[in-house]
Amino acid sequence: MGLWPSRHRLLPRVPASLEESKDLGKRERQVGEEEGGEEMHPSRKREKGGDGAIRRSKKRERMISSCTSPHPNFLARHSSFNWYEVDIWTEVAKYLEGKDLVRLGMANRWFHHLTMEDSIWKYAFLRDLQVPPPRHVSFTWKQLYSAAFDGSHSYCFRQQEKHIDWMRIGGFVLETPSVLMTEKLVLPKKLPKPEEEPGRTIQTSGTCVLTNARTGIWLADLQLVRCPVCNLNTCEGTMQVLDARHVALFLEEGYRNGSWEYEDIGIHRIEKPSDTATGGIFEIKYLTSPCTAGVLDVKSWIGQPSDWQPKARLCLHAVAVNTNLQPNEGLQVKFQAMRNSGADGEVVSIRISQQLI
Repeated sequence: MGLWPSRHRLLPRVPASLEESKDLGKRERQVGEEEGGEEMHPSRKREKGGDGAIRRSKKRERMISSCTSPHPNFLARHSSFNWYEVDIWTEVAKYLEGKDLVRLGMANRWFHHLTMEDSIWKYAFLRDLQVPPPRHVSFTWKQLYSAAFDGSHSYCFRQQEKHIDWMRIGGFVLETPSVLMTEKLVLPKKLPKPEEEPGRTIQTSGTCVLTNARTGIWLADLQLVRCPVCNLNTCEGTMQVLDARHVALFLEEGYRNGSWEYEDIGIHRIEKPSDTATGGIFEIKYLTSPCTAGVLDVKSWIGQPSDWQPKARLCLHAVAVNTNLQPNEGLQVKFQAMRNSGADGEVVSIRISQQLI
């Protein structure tokens, strides 16, 4: 006997399962038929009309359904758009800088795979240097981009203790292996012949011709280093260096292991006061082209005589530097070249340095 038997009789019995629920409904219909002859349904209401007849409610029966939360339309998946569309992200990546491409590749595996696509790095490399694509490259474009824009320069590998400062000038292209090196930005009336000894032409005219430079894209930097005559860190003597190298130089094993060295081509001493320290590298094929004429128009870019800031001028096939000098007793100009260890002995790097006497 329960504590509240009358209350228990008023409460309906809750079926324990679906089958039991069906049996319970069947028994209720049987009881209704025995008592009043009408089928009773718990979900339908009955109303009495004026004639005493019982009518069913016009309200429709509600079906039990699961509750689902509404989703905003802007979060719904679009059937016509793919968030990971390779062509779209490839185009987006072409407008990113190298450091941003690295960050994008760290987002997830999909973006890492995307940024490993070499065409993206090729586009970024040519865009940042503003040069046309070469016919052939020996390394991937990602490697070339890293070697060009990771902040390293030639003095990072050797004579780092002598280095003071540097600035990137830019990139230029050698389509042919013949280049003119000069300490003046006024070309001589008669160019040195390729078969002439470079050391002799440097002494007489301050110019020389190299006929076996590696073709392709070159990078030009302006370096400021300590005077190489002494090893004293307190020495205030400085030397500026026009440093040009093939874009793949830092990736070459011969350069990295130190087997490729700079060799002196010739030295020219100017034993009188000099107003400027200049140097230039020109592809001989384009000496008379309009773009090269802009580099040779020195007055348009060297600045005022009282401007001591180094200046540089670059075009597609030439590069030049100029620094106005304070009163001095003269200059010593040194020409250097680095060759690979192959049978062809290609020139892969060039230096023109000016040192106060």
